[in-house]
Amino acid sequence: MKNILFAAAEAVPFIKTGGLADVTGSLPFAFSPDEYDVRVILPCYTSIPAPLREAMRDVTHFDVQFNGRSRYLGIRELTHRGLHFYFIDNEDYFGGPAPYTDYMYDIEKFCFFSFAVLAALPHIDFRPDLIHCHDWHTGLIPPYLATQFRYDSFFDGIRTVFTIHNLKFQGICGRDELRAISGLPADLFAQGPLCSGSCGNMMQGALYYADLVTTVSRTYAQEICTPEYGEGLDRFFAQRTGRFFGIVNGIDNRVFDPASDPALKRHYDVSHVKAGKAAAKAALQKELGLEPDPEALLLAIVSRLTDQKGMDLVLPLLEKITGGPCQLVVLGTGEKRYEESFRRMADARPEKMAVKTLYDEALSHRIYAAADAFLMPSLFEPCGLSQLIALRYGTLPIVRATGGLKDTVRSLDKEGQNATGFVFENYDVGGLNWALDLAIKTFFADRKTWEKMRRNAMREDFSWNRSAEEYSRLYRQLLP
Repeated sequence: MKNILFAAAEAVPFIKTGGLADVTGSLPFAFSPDEYDVRVILPCYTSIPAPLREAMRDVTHFDVQFNGRSRYLGIRELTHRGLHFYFIDNEDYFGGPAPYTDYMYDIEKFCFFSFAVLAALPHIDFRPDLIHCHDWHTGLIPPYLATQFRYDSFFDGIRTVFTIHNLKFQGICGRDELRAISGLPADLFAQGPLCSGSCGNMMQGALYYADLVTTVSRTYAQEICTPEYGEGLDRFFAQRTGRFFGIVNGIDNRVFDPASDPALKRHYDVSHVKAGKAAAKAALQKELGLEPDPEALLLAIVSRLTDQKGMDLVLPLLEKITGGPCQLVVLGTGEKRYEESFRRMADARPEKMAVKTLYDEALSHRIYAAADAFLMPSLFEPCGLSQLIALRYGTLPIVRATGGLKDTVRSLDKEGQNATGFVFENYDVGGLNWALDLAIKTFFADRKTWEKMRRNAMREDFSWNRSAEEYSRLYRQLLP
């Protein structure tokens, strides 16, 4: 039995702002309990829902020296679905209505979190053989382990894996500021592992000191070795051949299951996908005030409304989408210009387009079930979970060939009868327009192929079990 500790800034059901929480709140459950004891450690945000906070048990508390002051470090614990979750408690850092607040203060709070994770370990009844760190918020755990904590025999032999969920966010601030806040040795910042010019970089420290580095799809692992996608760190990945891997994320098949989803009035599986989705479409059209048209091609967007998600490609095609035989449903929040543009079109053609600029988990499930196709023309996409959910519900993704989208969606034009969606190459309106035209043509002129593609999509296995087995193979390299 090997002990694995996941360290992350968020995890469902405790706190969520994005896909990171879905990964760290689901993947730990997929490992074989005969081989691994997997536990998770998180900040104890005051914004965690009250019922969950009230169910936590206080383990211990003590003071630590951090950033020139004595700081309170509390440890709390909760067993959720049979898995142990630990929480680092300090209301000065983790108070407030949201997990992320002011950027420079976020740098300090996650420096403290990285330090506190290691400081807490001797005080809980669990010594990890390996700490699996997730994204820049935990980027200083490997450097701390290699420096300040290496003199304590308790930490001898603890290995680290660092997973990049989105390279765009690295925990960057002034070099001198990061050195002062973290208390790490000065030589790490003198053009060293945590230094890039005049900047300090938390993620860069993890890339240097972690035993293995992963990211969340094979294609994204290749892309970020190039200057175009590498966000200034491409040289680090190019130098780490043999220590850098891409593993596609998964989804929780219990949560996203059209055969049992409590958000749906009528359930369906792959054998009844046609009737099930027809019922879901009729119900959603009624709910959102769209024209009750069973023959319309219902397109969906469930996303942050940002440039990264390809919204700048969608806007020029709104007239075409809503002026023809299609309908469009948009759920999400983001940049004001996109929210306003989508609302204006929906106001002009309410029978063709509905927009909800909010977060509504149950509504998102109803949209996945009702839609025929899912628009996700991302500029870059480390992995993406939305297309995996869409496939699970028999909704065919229209995506660009980047990152995890390329790894998980097989295009009709390339794979023929094994296709699960529509994939275009170049990031421009013409590319998305081509894929949209192919989807429209297939839906209206070749329904037999469309129905086969839907069944193909629902038979795909993107459960966490497959991802967990790939991570297990990496763990075994470090923990023979």
